[in-house]
Amino acid sequence: MQLTDLSFEQRLVSKLPGEAETAPRPRQVLGACYSRVLPTPVAAPTLLAWSEDCAALLGLSEVGDSGRVAEVLAGNRLLPGMAPFAACYGGHQFGNWAGQLGDGRAITLGESLGPDGVRYELQLKGAGLTPYSRSADGRAVLRSSVREFLCSEAMHHLGVPTTRALSLVTTGEPVLRDMFYDGNAAPEPGAVVCRVAPSFLRFGNLELPAARGDQELLVRLADFVQQSLFPETAGSGADAHRVWFGEVCRRTAVMVAHWMRVGFVHGVMNTDNMSLLGLTIDYGPYGWLEGFEPDWTPNTTDLPGRRYCYGNQPGVALWNLARLGQALGAVGVTDDDVQAGLEEYRRTYESTFGSMLADKLGLVTIDDESELIDGLFSLLQQVETDMTLFFRRLAQVPMDHDLTSSALHPLLPAYYSDNLPDAELLAWLERYRSRLQDQGVDEAQRRARMNAANPKYVLRNYLAQQAIDAATAGDAGPVNRLLAVLRQPYAEQPEHEDLAARRPEWARHKAGCSMLSCSS
Repeated sequence: MQLTDLSFEQRLVSKLPGEAETAPRPRQVLGACYSRVLPTPVAAPTLLAWSEDCAALLGLSEVGDSGRVAEVLAGNRLLPGMAPFAACYGGHQFGNWAGQLGDGRAITLGESLGPDGVRYELQLKGAGLTPYSRSADGRAVLRSSVREFLCSEAMHHLGVPTTRALSLVTTGEPVLRDMFYDGNAAPEPGAVVCRVAPSFLRFGNLELPAARGDQELLVRLADFVQQSLFPETAGSGADAHRVWFGEVCRRTAVMVAHWMRVGFVHGVMNTDNMSLLGLTIDYGPYGWLEGFEPDWTPNTTDLPGRRYCYGNQPGVALWNLARLGQALGAVGVTDDDVQAGLEEYRRTYESTFGSMLADKLGLVTIDDESELIDGLFSLLQQVETDMTLFFRRLAQVPMDHDLTSSALHPLLPAYYSDNLPDAELLAWLERYRSRLQDQGVDEAQRRARMNAANPKYVLRNYLAQQAIDAATAGDAGPVNRLLAVLRQPYAEQPEHEDLAARRPEWARHKAGCSMLSCSS
């Protein structure tokens, strides 16, 4: 089946109130969950990249006519049943209530039933003006679109809960952006990403009507969320909302534990960027830890307080859930219910991340292993160490032989310095070996467990930037090569060994390779 053969509907549009006005002029939207708006056509849409894995979710077996596909996935052409809209929501940004925000450059086309029985929404990011665009143009540039397209799929194959990306389409039109917010705006190539998820509803969708005191709208939206997205929490009213709030807390904990497992830093954990389904959403200035630095943030806007740094992510998610719980007070979720949900988050995060750490080390369990874990994290910070490479290559250290300095050789590529803490590292390895022996883990078991838990390939910022540079020059090859490699992040893939290397020195301070702004 091809894209143009899909049938579409939109439950949110049919069951929740939208506003009557359809013009994309900026405005406050009251008493409505969405605004009907059409994508703005672009001059020359061209399909640059396509995810076969995401397409399979929708039952698509082939791309078909790439020209017709590009027309649809750029927003130039609607298919039968599509009912485009932009969602209305608010959010806490960097800890402060920001009021109405909404889909300023994202337009949901409709939802289609996949062969797995799940309904998937297709959303175009960069599709033009909406009532929530404020002073912006509703467009997205190629650099941010490449990053979102690749990372959505990379995260899925890493096993991280995430929204997906079906396609990357260039528009043939320039977009003016001030990349560093320094007054030097310049034209960049425009692009549109088609994102796919069962829903793009966020914490902020519920926060906004609660903040406005619009209880009727909040009740309708909360009932829709619970009944449509959490059917397992059967029933209606406060009891059902309490149960699904607990489920949101549980799913969020699992998602954040996965982020921490692979060294991913979201960069903008505002409540409007938190999915009610516990999916990673809105790939902006994200990054992977290059050196293991718990206070590292990839977002230049976040530098003053480092609110969204790697080490803060579990706590920020808890804070965001508390804001969601407060919003649900108007639909009968009590303070005790909120505290119970937050405790579910804590328990789930602790048990999930603990299990993940055990897998990363090849252990059966890490109960009562705080000394071992704390010692490891201290070592990783003592000398600049690449987290991804260290855990992957730790499996190659022979734990069934005498531990001498030569045993450290497999770990050398993970270090940015030749001055390894040899004595401390060997002492830690001895403690680690003792735990393996106590738990009866042999070398084959250890290596198999570790290689299944520790990726060899992640979407490092410098790799993404190289693909962006090539795509800007008209060469989609590096984008598609990365897409193919990141489909198997735990496999060896010796022909792609160059994509598993630590960040080169030339990329340490290069724009797009170290830190990024929120500019799209």
